[in-house]
Amino acid sequence: MLKPSPRLIKTIINLWPPFLGAGIKVCHIASDWKQVDVRLRLGLTNRNYVGVHFGGSLYSMTDPFFMLMLIQSLGPDYVVWDKAGSIEYHKPGTGVVSARFQLDETQLQDIRQRTAGGEKYLPELKVDIRDQAGDIVATVNKTLYVRRKKGR
Repeated sequence: MLKPSPRLIKTIINLWPPFLGAGIKVCHIASDWKQVDVRLRLGLTNRNYVGVHFGGSLYSMTDPFFMLMLIQSLGPDYVVWDKAGSIEYHKPGTGVVSARFQLDETQLQDIRQRTAGGEKYLPELKVDIRDQAGDIVATVNKTLYVRRKKGR
């Protein structure tokens, strides 16, 4: 099976109607899938009643990325799903906000080790959404479901 390039996935996600309409933009996907940078500009389509970023848009900008990163990093021998997620708001978001998703080889080795016998593993990953000053606007916690496929 042909593995899609980060550039192709970035283009597809940026043209995906829910992200396009909300103003969410993927700025960078590392060639090894271990880092993804996403931003969200405050605009008419994502502004709430009091004039700051709509919380649903903040959460949406984080939704698929850890899952995609693990799918691409672990390869076709693994099943990866988003299982749960939560968001904690720290301050109102205005202007441009961004999130940097990162995985490292230690995390990937831990996942491989915990799923080597076909067991499921539920890693918990976290990403901060920051404003232009670098202040944390919100923290998103994601729980993923990972399992090595049977017979692999």
